[in-house]
Amino acid sequence: MHCTLKGGAMVDPESGLTKKASVMKDTNQKPMTAVLGMVDIVKGANSFYKLQALQSDNGVGFWLFRAWGRIGTSIGGTKLEKFTTAKAAREAFEYLYLDKTGNNWKDRTNFQKKPHKFYEMELDYGEAEEKSKQVVNSQPSKLHPALQSLIQFICDIESMKRAMVEFDLDLKKMPLGKLSRRQILEAYGILGNLSKMIDRAARKKTEVDQTMLLSESTRFFTLIPHDFGMKAPPLLDSRKAIKTKLQMLEDLLEIELAYNMLKERGKGNENPLDQHYKQLHTSLKPLDPNEEEYKRIVDYVKLTHGSTHTSYKLEVVSIFDVERPDEKVRFNGYKPAQHNKMLLWHGSRRTNWVGILSQGLRIAPPEAPVTGYMFGKGIYFADMCSKSANYCFTSHSQPDGVLLLCEVILGDIKECKNAEGTPLPDGMNSRKGCGSVIPDPSTYYTNAEGVVYPIGKPVPSNTTDTSLIYNEYIVYDVAQVKQKYLVRVKFHFDH
Repeated sequence: MHCTLKGGAMVDPESGLTKKASVMKDTNQKPMTAVLGMVDIVKGANSFYKLQALQSDNGVGFWLFRAWGRIGTSIGGTKLEKFTTAKAAREAFEYLYLDKTGNNWKDRTNFQKKPHKFYEMELDYGEAEEKSKQVVNSQPSKLHPALQSLIQFICDIESMKRAMVEFDLDLKKMPLGKLSRRQILEAYGILGNLSKMIDRAARKKTEVDQTMLLSESTRFFTLIPHDFGMKAPPLLDSRKAIKTKLQMLEDLLEIELAYNMLKERGKGNENPLDQHYKQLHTSLKPLDPNEEEYKRIVDYVKLTHGSTHTSYKLEVVSIFDVERPDEKVRFNGYKPAQHNKMLLWHGSRRTNWVGILSQGLRIAPPEAPVTGYMFGKGIYFADMCSKSANYCFTSHSQPDGVLLLCEVILGDIKECKNAEGTPLPDGMNSRKGCGSVIPDPSTYYTNAEGVVYPIGKPVPSNTTDTSLIYNEYIVYDVAQVKQKYLVRVKFHFDH
């Protein structure tokens, strides 16, 4: 379905007026369009309501368009009402907005959610999807073929849509576009409130306040519209449920960042792949498969495959040397420590690499609850390739993934056998979750700069009574990380 963007607002295609009308503006020149959501877990409601004031492109016709229904189903309807004056259309829009939300349109910058009323969704109507397909009449790419393939892979809009569908997010009833960053951060805050409630009840050995649980879960699903079909929205009443939604919000932030980047206009008829590569502000140089470092990384992939990760084997497709200039300076200037550097793995889903390459690996925002992370809010790494590969979230139908090798300053390490999210003790620079299986230390490689590559077959460690099978390394300062190699892999699933 094609959606038309006119004057910064999208005319809803269900109105039937995309080719002859545009969204009206209020007295402050703001588009008179709203997408509203309402979740009522008790009643099992997960509803949307769309509202637009429209005017014909020739300026003589005015309409109020409405659409409503249950998110993720075909239940609902639409209504198009015609008016003879712009004033009448605006007044009808403002009346309905007040009726549905309990807020005045003119005061919506101070919007307050009212009980049993709709909440306004924030959507940014980008043209990234259209632009990502505009390859016609552009110059041939100047990039190495392997790099062209990588950029095409990580900048794919359809993969971002698929990821959102995996999260049970609704994509059908909401227009093309995305939730705002502010809204995602607000959802983080709600998960923080839920996490505190659950932890408090666990400490006191009491039941979680069901009224508060219901209220916060409702707020979350109102902010982030999900597609539950005919099922009632669930309560977010466990650490596992909160952790799942935390991961979803992290990935949504990356998708939001990628969308913003992809919709920026390039110069003239430059190839879109070349444009996107420049937007990363990161150097990616393909390694020659015949050079020693390439072979060493292939060994690192093959040898550090955990015995519990039996559903797939990994094939290295290509390897890129990564250089982010600011990151290198920051890494070399990290004052608390410059010793104990290791080359470690980090995995992430396909949609996150535009953000990781352009912005670096980042720590979860302040709004995120600490309890959602086993070792607190930090950047997590592994010395077993397959442990990180699991975070690529590939499948039989989507078997391609990307892994990152980073030089990490571990310095003095606080070793742990169980979850520990408290701040590091003074003098410590990183945390290590000690696993019962490690790469064989007798075959580790150390490069000319003193960086250790923990390459070796899995062997039992000397660690007992640990809750972890494999090691995890966590740093809490982005300055301790330097991206070194990007490894594109194909997952060969057994079944």
